[in-house]
Amino acid sequence: MLSKQEHKIDIIGNIPFISIHIISLLIFWVGFSWVALITCLSLWVIRMFGITAGYHRYFSHRAYKTTRWFQFILAVLGSSSAQLGPLWWAARHRHHHRFADTEQDVHSPIINGFWWSHVGWVMCPKYSKTDEQQVRDLAKYPELKWLNRFHITVPIGLAVIVTVIGILFQLYVPQLKTTALQMLVWGFCLSTLLLYHTTFTINSLAHIFGYRSFNTTDSSRNNWFLALITLGEGWHNNHHYYPASERQGFYWWEIDVTHYILKLLSWLRIVWDLKTPPRKVYDLKAIKNTEYYL
Repeated sequence: MLSKQEHKIDIIGNIPFISIHIISLLIFWVGFSWVALITCLSLWVIRMFGITAGYHRYFSHRAYKTTRWFQFILAVLGSSSAQLGPLWWAARHRHHHRFADTEQDVHSPIINGFWWSHVGWVMCPKYSKTDEQQVRDLAKYPELKWLNRFHITVPIGLAVIVTVIGILFQLYVPQLKTTALQMLVWGFCLSTLLLYHTTFTINSLAHIFGYRSFNTTDSSRNNWFLALITLGEGWHNNHHYYPASERQGFYWWEIDVTHYILKLLSWLRIVWDLKTPPRKVYDLKAIKNTEYYL
């Protein structure tokens, strides 16, 4: 178990995070519009791809290759989710894989409980610093280091853009009955809230509920529902068994939307060298997941 100091939550430092939750409740007062709802769902899916394909499968695991410009696009997409910078995210995730569901794993629901693994650790200042020793391969890119330092500018910029679009709708297309406040609340805040908690379920629920196809040293589970709402991240037991794979749905019936999009991008030659599980991965033999770390 973590000490009290390691469990200390910084309320003041998390005012923006808390505010997203409170402002999202305003959907009941600002009214409904189809444009705002479509914006909400679109930004949820697009930014989820930034997390799954960018922060997770590319920056954390280097599961495929791409150009430097598309690498930066992935970093910007991930940053727009308001989940800190690409180096921080990758460093924290690599640490998780090395110590999954042990005393050193910060967000293990097995060790520290559901709520801490889901959201508590996110609000703890102890874990907000970037361990560059974990991501020396990424820290050599100055644009990524810059973005990691100023990551907050991306979601703020997105919130401004969404609000301005709402103003334009309000002024020039009033028949759509879409306001700037609706776009801010639905399009940015609620979208970000959904993105937060669908992402967080992989740390919490995906280590508690579901089935296990492989014998790993942690409690990771495969969960079809979590896979649907996270574009394929819910095949978490598969992922912990062989983290180097770009594809997390190891079988044809395991829907992995992120994999499908990356496959399409590979046909367009935007990404390449997509790593897949070798035949031995399917042998269902007990292994230590550290053998397949990156």
